[in-house]
Amino acid sequence: MQINATLPFDRSDAAEEFFHMDAVREVGRTLEESGFAGGNVTDHPCPTARWLDAGGHDAQDPFVMLSLVAAVTTTLRLQTGILVLPYRNPFVVARAAATLDVFSGGRLTLGIGAGYMKGEYKALGIDFERRNELMDESLRAMKAAWTGENFSFEGEGFNARENRLRPMPVQRPHPPILAGGNSRRAIRRAVELADGWYPFFTPAALSSTARTASISDEQELAEAISYMRDYSAKVGREQAPEIFVASVTRPGQPWEPQAIVDKLGRLKELGATGAATHIDGRDRAEWCDNARRMGTDVIAKLD
Repeated sequence: MQINATLPFDRSDAAEEFFHMDAVREVGRTLEESGFAGGNVTDHPCPTARWLDAGGHDAQDPFVMLSLVAAVTTTLRLQTGILVLPYRNPFVVARAAATLDVFSGGRLTLGIGAGYMKGEYKALGIDFERRNELMDESLRAMKAAWTGENFSFEGEGFNARENRLRPMPVQRPHPPILAGGNSRRAIRRAVELADGWYPFFTPAALSSTARTASISDEQELAEAISYMRDYSAKVGREQAPEIFVASVTRPGQPWEPQAIVDKLGRLKELGATGAATHIDGRDRAEWCDNARRMGTDVIAKLD
């Protein structure tokens, strides 16, 4: 099991602790030394004040933030978790991803999703109701651009005719793509267009807010995995997508090391190859102490 940590650089409530390069260096090196496989960043370029005031969070630009982390680490994977793909022109994303992959030595993983915030879509001028179609189109366009050869691709609002994007990503044919979301459509997207599936535990009470299907426990996750494998066989994909679970801990949730080890073991039995964790900390010292504790008490005990 590969374990990532959600990076703490969205902490506007503790900007003096996390909003500078000393923090990036300390956090990045702590994660590497503690055995974490990667660091995750999320994506909210223009969230609504209502969402923020109801418990949402700020978010730094994902490619900028991961580039800073890349500069102070050597082995840590750099993962968007998630990048809301319809927010951006796909060729701008392809360029940013290729640049980061090249200069990090091939450490980028692209977790992508359709998002759920209507107000943010409206602020960015993107049609929320067409987010799934835009997602699929963008993935196909990015793959065409990553070949490094002349390509043509016409989509909604863009039209590439004999364009070329170089350098190509170090990872071939492109950085690993994890398609996020719990819905059957999201699962089919992972099978058809991605390398992996990126589910997240969502209680039924919150699924309508997040605008995705509920996966509240491991039994429901197992049912979704069964659907993914059946669909893979149906469309002729020989090996089903890998499974990377978005988070096994939540902000403010007390955690007991053995309980997390046991949960990760059950997820591995279901077929998961990785998972992300949230780490709490009122300041940088506490955050790093908790990351080290996760490393010794959880990661070191995994098979």
